[in-house]
Amino acid sequence: MNELPGPVEWRRSARARYVSLRIDARIGAVVVTLPPRARRQTGLALLAEHAAWVRESLAALTPAVRFVPGAKLPIGGVDYAITLVPGAAGVLVENGTLRVSGLLAGLRDQIAAFLRAEAFRRIGAVVARHAAALIVTPRRVRLKELRSRWGSCAHDGTLSFSWRLVMAPDWVLDYVVAHEVAHLRELNHSERFWAHVTALTPHRKAAIAWLKAHGPALLRAG
Repeated sequence: MNELPGPVEWRRSARARYVSLRIDARIGAVVVTLPPRARRQTGLALLAEHAAWVRESLAALTPAVRFVPGAKLPIGGVDYAITLVPGAAGVLVENGTLRVSGLLAGLRDQIAAFLRAEAFRRIGAVVARHAAALIVTPRRVRLKELRSRWGSCAHDGTLSFSWRLVMAPDWVLDYVVAHEVAHLRELNHSERFWAHVTALTPHRKAAIAWLKAHGPALLRAG
């Protein structure tokens, strides 16, 4: 294959049985996963076979939102213009702007830290509300850089969420949290599980549709 169909990230997995391709919206590249003994040439052949799909999928990705002055960054589904204010203190949301102090070199790290802290505050509050409604107690709540899902519930009762949910509308975050809290009662997707979700939030269908349409854009921010 003389020319790759786009940016490629190579990964080797001990659990993989076959060579596979997937589009990673967060990094804007096609990820090629190889089993332990597979040759890279096999991955290149698969890329060549699906080159048109790779090009189309990468071209369809939402443009990346960079944490730079002037960019519009959603928080709770509302866009805020990033503004660098050297004399300000910390990060402040005010009058449609996200005012960030310091120097341009540290802008991205400051915004990322602010979003994680805000995500933990918002998600924690919704977890507490839904957990009280179901009379359950999570072992702990964690924020992660999740790539293939927005939240998860471990067997020990630990709830994990993508910090990027802070950028989604509040009602979308509400559904994702309700979904994972309901797993504290039913660690499956049975009718009883979905009954708990419905009791906690009315936003299931709309939130799933929103994440399908706009979720990739959240992965592209940063």
